Formats: sequence, structure tokens, C-alpha cells
Amino acid sequence: MDIVYAFEPDLSAEEFRDVLVASTLSARRPAKDLGRLERMLRQANIVATARDGAKLVGISRAITDFSYCCYLSDLAVDAAYQRRGIGRRLIEATQAQAGPQTTLILLSAPAAESYYPKIGMKRHESCWIIPRTV
Repeated sequence: MDIVYAFEPDLSAEEFRDVLVASTLSARRPAKDLGRLERMLRQANIVATARDGAKLVGISRAITDFSYCCYLSDLAVDAAYQRRGIGRRLIEATQAQAGPQTTLILLSAPAAESYYPKIGMKRHESCWIIPRTV
């Protein structure tokens, strides 16, 4: 497996959608709304990718101020490529790009909650949200 990692700020919404579907994260993202996916990509500060040849197999999409905090909004790895360290490498690339002064923040999908402690992330008990209305 020769996975190539890069930063792709111009990633297409179609490729983003395809990896969301392949990872099962599409169940919790607006995968059918390409316009919204496009806006999600264009407004992100960091879009880290993992490719097997031309095929996108993983993505980390984050919003950050590069000074204090970095919200890793989407971490998706094609189910056929999971358990190979791709997610960990994408998180490391995102954190490195955001900078050492930032705290990386991630809200886990329910199915992935047991993954993050295994790679050294710490649980934070006092997270509060105002849910989307649409």
C-alpha cells in the first residue's frame, strides 16, 4: 500500500462525497447536497487527503485560527482502507498544519468513539452544542 498524503484545498465536492459514502460518514453529513459539500470544503482552513493512486481514500477537514484551536470537523477513511493508520496520519497532518499552539477538537461519530483513545486523544466531558435546525 503506497498511500500519498497531501493538502488539497481545491478538492472537488464529488470526491468528498464519494469518500464520505465509502467511509459511512455520509449518514451524518449532507452527502446528497453537493452545493453544501462544496461550501464545506471552500470554507475549511485545512483539507488533508490520503490517496491510493488517484483514488481518494481518506480526508480530514478542519477549521482553525492557527493560533489557539482547530476543530477537526470531518475525518473519513474508506471502510476498505480502515485499520491501516490512515486516520491517525490524517489527524497528525492536520495538527501539524494547524500548529503546535492549537488544541485539536473533534466530535466523534458514535461508531468511532473507541478509536480516538487508542491513538492518544483525550476525552473532554464538557462539550456543549446548539444543534443544526436544517
